[in-house]
Amino acid sequence: MSADDVQGLLARAQALSPALADRLVAWQRQEGRHHLPWQQTRDPYRVWLSEIMLQQTQVSTVLGYYDRFLRAFPDVQALATASLDEVLALWAGLGYYSRARNLHRCAQVVVSDHGGLFPGNAQALAQLPGIGRSTAAAIAGFCFDERTAILDGNVKRVLTRALAWGGNLSVAAHERALWEAAELVLPQRAADMPAYTQGVMDLGATVCSQRKPSCLVCPWSDLCEARQQGRPEAFPVKTRKLKRSKRESWWLWLEHDEHVWLIQRPDTGVWAGLWTLPLLDTELAALALTQALGEGDPEPQPPIDHVLTHLDWRLHPQRLVLARPARPAVMGTLAGPAVGGDAAGTGRWVALDQLHSVGLPAPLKKLLPVHRP
Repeated sequence: MSADDVQGLLARAQALSPALADRLVAWQRQEGRHHLPWQQTRDPYRVWLSEIMLQQTQVSTVLGYYDRFLRAFPDVQALATASLDEVLALWAGLGYYSRARNLHRCAQVVVSDHGGLFPGNAQALAQLPGIGRSTAAAIAGFCFDERTAILDGNVKRVLTRALAWGGNLSVAAHERALWEAAELVLPQRAADMPAYTQGVMDLGATVCSQRKPSCLVCPWSDLCEARQQGRPEAFPVKTRKLKRSKRESWWLWLEHDEHVWLIQRPDTGVWAGLWTLPLLDTELAALALTQALGEGDPEPQPPIDHVLTHLDWRLHPQRLVLARPARPAVMGTLAGPAVGGDAAGTGRWVALDQLHSVGLPAPLKKLLPVHRP
């Protein structure tokens, strides 16, 4: 893409901006989504919580988590004073656990550095942990009527189609150009920002879908450059492909006296900060550790296939119920190096009826008898 291509994009955005904004605001107020719980508030805490949860997660999944979080942490002070284990326990199953750690750290910064009040503009919001440019703009637009653009996955699709922008979005310069265009098509009235911001999200989520977009009911139908070209599905362009890998591991499931032995994962990597059964690279390694306990071989459980964004992971649980407490030295070994060379955190026995209180990865929540009170 040349400088002329970028200038062409910006010229199209400038020419279409009044019509795009006005139509989208009117459409959202009439046809957009209005039933979501975080739409009934201008409280930055609740909007921020929803925006973080909605990153790479479907609305239907977020609804239950959002409600449980607010019951446990009704305001930013409550979240800031909670332990990270409490936060991760409620987050377990949503995935992308760095979001939960950043959520907790951000709440602490808001309380310690901002007196418990979120900053009132996107630039300051973007300085907080875990809040990027688009999330900051969403909070500022919804809560403070600030004229600033969001650019999440849905919005990129909507705008690249409306403006027929064929720049490869895996190239930083091309994405920056789209940011400029997104700023140009904002409504002129600040009071229209909440409806516009919600509208561009709704359009991508419900009408301008990745495959088979519903162009006939789109408020931008006659303005959309991609539709006029007869190829809306050609946009957006992003050629970089995620490399997937495969892994096979053995989970050592040790129980004694209605307790299960768990270790905490490192602060980085898969399941960072969560509690899990000891993970071993080979079945022989798992057998060697159980033999050190002197209570026979573990009982193999059906394997679990766990699919992550970048990884297909087959987990082999091996269960062993101990008749007597294991020697401290042996249990210390089980809190040592984890799968793939990661350094594990400390290990501890957790009562089966308290498993709901610690952060567990989704497949482990299904394997173990986790019951909420």
